[in-house]
Amino acid sequence: MSGVAPLVMVALDAVLVVVFSTFGRGAHSEGLGAAQVWGTAWPFLVGLAVGWLILLVTRRAPGSVGSGVLVWVATVVVGMVIRGIGDGRVPHWSFIIVAATVTAVFLIGWRAIRAAVLRRRSSVGVPNR
Repeated sequence: MSGVAPLVMVALDAVLVVVFSTFGRGAHSEGLGAAQVWGTAWPFLVGLAVGWLILLVTRRAPGSVGSGVLVWVATVVVGMVIRGIGDGRVPHWSFIIVAATVTAVFLIGWRAIRAAVLRRRSSVGVPNR
């Protein structure tokens, strides 16, 4: 898994942001059509893109847990700012907490699992490919 291309990692992050948006809409019994999910997801996808641009500019390893934290912070902060600008108000604190928690589990979580797998492989002598 260490040889996973950055493009695959970007795609995984984007899918997870869309999953977060879909779950959120479903939890509130809101419509789950593509346009409706897009309407919820796009501010966070913009934030995700900002995070990935920072990773690329700083040449950080995109699969590291630290990079996951950076991408997560950018995703949440930019997403919330865009939502706030669109609504003309700060998102409710409960939404901020839930969004931050779920996206942290998704965007940092897969990287933490990856790091654990790579550590395990190296401790048992399996080459990382």
